[in-house]
Amino acid sequence: MPSRNPGVIVQDWEPVVLQKKPKSSAVRDPKAVNQAIRSGAPVQTIKKFDAGSNKKTAPVVSVKKLEEAAEPAALDRVSTEVRLAIQKARLEKKMSQVELAKRINERPQVVQEYENGKAVPNQAVLAKMERVLEKKLRGKVGK
Repeated sequence: MPSRNPGVIVQDWEPVVLQKKPKSSAVRDPKAVNQAIRSGAPVQTIKKFDAGSNKKTAPVVSVKKLEEAAEPAALDRVSTEVRLAIQKARLEKKMSQVELAKRINERPQVVQEYENGKAVPNQAVLAKMERVLEKKLRGKVGK
């Protein structure tokens, strides 16, 4: 076992003064800041960008650019061949839309949108349907 070096033990009897930090509201208080400036105490000032304004300004876009911009094209929807193929394959398997949705881990509303032709085609969802229905839905469906 290592032995300690027996040295002289010295006690420090100097008083220790503990001070509380000023509250954050006191630091920001204009009276406290002015008093600190008058007394010569150091005061830190920070310039904040857009300080005190709650506004978020939108980028300026000219009306001419807006008029020249083409309207956004409508998103492609599920084609008639695909939606009919989904319905036919599901009915051949004697499954309801809810059962198909559970098997592919999607909401029943998703299957309904695909069969009604309202959904935007998602390759991942179509791949799940192909696997469950054992029918090709992507690419050339009719052939």
